[in-house]
Amino acid sequence: MNKQEWQKCVEFHGHECPGLAIGFKACEAAREKLGIAFSEDEEVVCVTENDACGVDAIQVITGCTMGKGNLLYRSTGKQAYSFYNRATGESVRLVLKPFGGDMDREKRQAYLLEAPAGEIFEFKTPKYTVPEKARLFSTILCEECNEGSPEHKIRLQAGKKVCQDCFAEYSRGW
Repeated sequence: MNKQEWQKCVEFHGHECPGLAIGFKACEAAREKLGIAFSEDEEVVCVTENDACGVDAIQVITGCTMGKGNLLYRSTGKQAYSFYNRATGESVRLVLKPFGGDMDREKRQAYLLEAPAGEIFEFKTPKYTVPEKARLFSTILCEECNEGSPEHKIRLQAGKKVCQDCFAEYSRGW
């Protein structure tokens, strides 16, 4: 374990915790499996299936961020992370294995940081291909609130271009 990298993650996140350790360990495993390094642009992509503490470690270690478009959130709630190496086309999905041990918070964190990655995660192949690179979109002003939204998020309602906040969703319950 690289203690200096762990400390950088703790400083970014604000505290040590088992959740941060999960993301840290996932990054170590992904680097080993895919030969990835810090992503200056979109060379590495991570799809996280949760919005928990571990995502902060992913940002610090891999350089994947929402702003660059190479950290994507897929809301399944699972402790699962899919990493992609654009240069090689390789990918891996790491899914946290169920934990049955009776440990307090500190012991759990130590276990996560020290145990072999194969003991902590199932290594799988992602069910989806590497997401396309981030695109730039024109900004459209909502004709209701006058706030700008990217063109792919605009809806038509009563002949007006409206943002998602102003759009009144219609469903008959199917």
